Amino acid sequence: MRILHTEASSGWGGQEIRILTESQIFARHQHEVIVAADEKSQIAKKAALYGIKAFSIHLKKKRWADFMALRTLIKQEKPDVINCHSSTDHWLSALARLTIKDRPAIVRTRHISTPIHRNKPTRWLYNKGAEAVMTTGIAIREQLIRDHFVDKNNVFSVPTGIDTNVFKPGNRQKQRELLNLPKNHFIFGICATLRSWKGHSDLIKAFDLLNNSSVSLVIVGDGPQMDNYKKLISETHCPANIHLVGNQNDVLPYLQAMNCFVLPSYANEGVPQALLQAMAVGLPVISCPIGGIPEALEGYKQGTSVPIKNPEALAVAMRNQLEQNLTDLELTRHTPYTLEGMYVSALAVYELALQKVVHRG
Repeated sequence: MRILHTEASSGWGGQEIRILTESQIFARHQHEVIVAADEKSQIAKKAALYGIKAFSIHLKKKRWADFMALRTLIKQEKPDVINCHSSTDHWLSALARLTIKDRPAIVRTRHISTPIHRNKPTRWLYNKGAEAVMTTGIAIREQLIRDHFVDKNNVFSVPTGIDTNVFKPGNRQKQRELLNLPKNHFIFGICATLRSWKGHSDLIKAFDLLNNSSVSLVIVGDGPQMDNYKKLISETHCPANIHLVGNQNDVLPYLQAMNCFVLPSYANEGVPQALLQAMAVGLPVISCPIGGIPEALEGYKQGTSVPIKNPEALAVAMRNQLEQNLTDLELTRHTPYTLEGMYVSALAVYELALQKVVHRG
């Protein structure tokens, strides 16, 4: 199968990582996979690190130049399936397909739980402009099929898979030494793009409420809120105990160095990859009931859910983890979301979409 992923977003986060992770596992199974992204996007720049060929084109806005660039690429590459990941590239792909003789199947992947405009154009896009829709969690699927916005038989939950051969418990003290982190501190951590809805400000405030000089917080990631968080950190009791380490190509050493993973998101979540990675490493996790997070935590004995935007409740949950102070021997991995599972499920969606195109005509 020849698969073209399109992405209009220029940022870098879980969505873009999901695209390249899925592309990589499909390529391992001998499918031809390519990515089309805006020339200024991070995914276009990073695709080669995953062994994936990327075409850098104008693909940022719903305008004629971008439409023609994508249409030309589709005619040139002749994909069997186009997997669209954002609104702009989905619109451009769906409209371009109407002007092409050999029409590929279109699958739309919906990554986040942001509300969708339920107007007639968007209804057309999801029902006529795509043969199938993939979501990264059950909660997003339920959002789409509510009020029959999209036919329930055309929407499938396919959470992102985690490489369980990579994400596993490690030597905590060794990693701390290599990363220059405090050896004897209890370390809370988060791996997430510094966007407001990821809840970093609530986490920093909750950490401050602990007011414990023997505890550290590691924040892995970069993003538009960096300056705001630096200011907030400077106003805490123990600013030196909060480590902003920026983007990391490999987050595994940081996860293995932590005692507890915290993700207090309050919006826009599917099933977060970083949360799954932390669970595969065996970390206790604290998060919020947003998007697909509750389904990810279901059955995980070391998972705690707290109300959104509530630093006080978050601090209580963090203090409880401090008191439990789990050891390495007590860590229990949780690995239901595998790469192979993602591949099998996504392939079934692609095959269904192709069958519909063939049947239609």
